[in-house]
Amino acid sequence: MSDGRASALRAGIVGAGMISEHHIGAIEALPGVELVGVFDSDRARAEARAAEASTAAFPSLAALVDAGANVIHVLTPPASHAEVALEALDAGAHVLIEKPIAESSEDARRIGRRADEKRLVATVSHSLLYDPQMLAALEQVRSGALGEVVGVDIFRSSDYPPYEGGPLPPHMRQAAYPWRDLGVHCLYLFQELLGPIGDVDARWRSLGGAPDLAFDEWRGMVQCERGFGHFQLSWNGKPPESQVVIHGTAGSMRVDLFAMYRVRRRATPLPKAAERVANAYSESVRPLVEVPVNAWRFVRHEIQPYQGVRNLIADFYARLAEGSPSRVAVEDAAVLVEWIEGVATVAESEHEAEVSRFVASPRTEILVTGASGAVGSAVVERLLGEGRAVRALVRRVPERPIDGVEYVLGNLGDPDAVARAVAGAEVVVHAGAAKAGGWVEHRCATVVGTRNVIEACRRSKVRQLVHISSLSVLNWAAAAGGGTIDESTPLEPRAEERGAYTRAKLEAELSVAAASADGLPCVILRPGVIFGGSLPLITAAIARRVGKRLVVLGSGQLRVPLVYIDDVVDAVMAAIERGLVAGEVIQLVDDEQLTQSEVLGMAADQVPVTRVPRGAVFALGRLSEYPLGLLGRQSPVSAYRLHSALADARFESERAEPLLGWRPRVGVREGIQRVGTG
Repeated sequence: MSDGRASALRAGIVGAGMISEHHIGAIEALPGVELVGVFDSDRARAEARAAEASTAAFPSLAALVDAGANVIHVLTPPASHAEVALEALDAGAHVLIEKPIAESSEDARRIGRRADEKRLVATVSHSLLYDPQMLAALEQVRSGALGEVVGVDIFRSSDYPPYEGGPLPPHMRQAAYPWRDLGVHCLYLFQELLGPIGDVDARWRSLGGAPDLAFDEWRGMVQCERGFGHFQLSWNGKPPESQVVIHGTAGSMRVDLFAMYRVRRRATPLPKAAERVANAYSESVRPLVEVPVNAWRFVRHEIQPYQGVRNLIADFYARLAEGSPSRVAVEDAAVLVEWIEGVATVAESEHEAEVSRFVASPRTEILVTGASGAVGSAVVERLLGEGRAVRALVRRVPERPIDGVEYVLGNLGDPDAVARAVAGAEVVVHAGAAKAGGWVEHRCATVVGTRNVIEACRRSKVRQLVHISSLSVLNWAAAAGGGTIDESTPLEPRAEERGAYTRAKLEAELSVAAASADGLPCVILRPGVIFGGSLPLITAAIARRVGKRLVVLGSGQLRVPLVYIDDVVDAVMAAIERGLVAGEVIQLVDDEQLTQSEVLGMAADQVPVTRVPRGAVFALGRLSEYPLGLLGRQSPVSAYRLHSALADARFESERAEPLLGWRPRVGVREGIQRVGTG
């Protein structure tokens, strides 16, 4: 293989993350290329990916090469790209490296030099150059269909997979990771269409749509040899988009990479008004044809997920077999890394300066988790008002830090962050939990987060843990028909059918109860439906907003266990003052339980109300189960969930007054008046 050619190409995968699935799929589709196996520092993950691909898992890169791999796909996190690539080259293997090629231009050039010394091929996966729509667009640009290209605009909105807890993924560890991850796509497209880059002027900020990112909006201008490129990377824009607009002297082209179509606007000799009509018609008709055709091709697997990656891999191996140079030279990739890191370094320095303002003291009186949420923030405000020393665990740098509050930044799913927050605290008020998302999000924040809090409390020997649970953990269906739901009511036996929130809150409460039995000093509070502050009065428990109307499921005579937020905070303070630590479970509900119709009648924002008969609600719920079941999804209005949600029960607490001395101070009626008057 000293001449860079390969008579038998045998691939090894290093890094068994999500993208490895698509690299493996591409390799398996190539005649004459054999997949040797997979290596990952996480042995279990390597074995899982290997099992899926019916191949072998190896304990090291060296073992993979010893088994015959002469091409290594470097799919590890970017920080290790250079180390892995250099090891593979030293072992005599070509390397295809996921973008970016490295985290410094020096490392990128080391890879290039080592490949030249070994007479091997090294390249990087700039996959959008091979996306089917971009391939077609680039061909039209090369044919002169747009004239001379003078500018390119790129908009990309995105999401990262939900965090599952444990070690933080790169996008949560590095403030500039989103830019490193997606910005490189923008830069190599600009370079391809507009020539060498001369300057990159970037800006970044956070709008809050992705709480786990330091900066969730990136925007800037790139000056190239033949024109300007503009980009925006957003984790707030919905629905997800990936669009490239190419502007030329003879026309323009919009490429929609997610919807899989492209439209061209031409300069014509027609009068301007006629030209606009002709272009508008063309732009309207083409998506109507291309989108269904490409969707059908996707269904038939003629187009695969990450088709650009698959096309790139096919081209890479074809060039290896021919002894041709790779499409992307290492030096071109190294130049891009210089621009990427120039921006990333400044952004991360800015973030580090922000984070450095928040330093935890050795000891504090009370830690509040979920302190940016409705209940947590209300507890923090009350504690400050009483002159208590307060520490707050929050996911991101607060936009307006509150004087007197000591902040610790971190995610509940991260045991290290939780340990930092709990260390030195006498009391922990655990109000943090997921309020939205699927099971992964709820399990991480609510279940894993609570277990992390428990473990940290044990290690720090806190005096008391006040755990905020929920009435949803109880078996509401068992009380249907006018029964009572109190602290003696059995727990929900079919939590998965009630939804991710109930399931997670139940698992979290069970973890606290088990810890209590093992000696952890704690108390469990189960509030009803909390309203007030930032929590709305009208929720699905009362009515659902549909357009300009409110829709009530059933007759509207169900009693709702409302509790005003100030009254909940009163109970938290009472639990602390009374030092309840024996694992007591206390429900917080108002003595007066208004019906749905009574609440709607008292609410200030009166709108038309439609009531759907109970029988029709259950019929629709059952009907929804079948199509969603075929898709492997649970209906949000399944019969069992409706049976629980529409249970005609009364909610009581046998323990709030004797154990806490608690009765609602504000009450539901006064709370509704406060909400109604703003």
